[in-house]
Amino acid sequence: MAKSTKFYGTGRRKKSIARVYLVPGKGDIIVNKRTLDDYFGLETLKVIVRQPLEATSTTDKFDVLVNVHGGGYTGQAGAIRHGIARALLKADEAYRPTLKKAGYLTRDPRMKERKKYGLKAARRAPQFSKR
Repeated sequence: MAKSTKFYGTGRRKKSIARVYLVPGKGDIIVNKRTLDDYFGLETLKVIVRQPLEATSTTDKFDVLVNVHGGGYTGQAGAIRHGIARALLKADEAYRPTLKKAGYLTRDPRMKERKKYGLKAARRAPQFSKR
């Protein structure tokens, strides 16, 4: 490991941005000053957040401190996963093949499409009537 004891990674997904800090510890995950179980209600979201740590077998080596804002819960969980994966790379470059193969380092480019003028939504046109 490097000299620094705090590893930082920024994760993004849709409108969510997560600032993730990895600190050597016993495996606690704190999101916006609340525990992971408090912050995310759905079990699937908790699993998404833990994926990079489980893939690299570092679940009980690091405490994860997260500040996340924007978007909804699903986007935030994806952003946290992305941030944890990036921070793990700073901790140890040897994790790259594992994280890359699982797809945790790839920024998901899917965003909400903007509304266009003359339409009711991004692609939804007004109802057509012949008369």
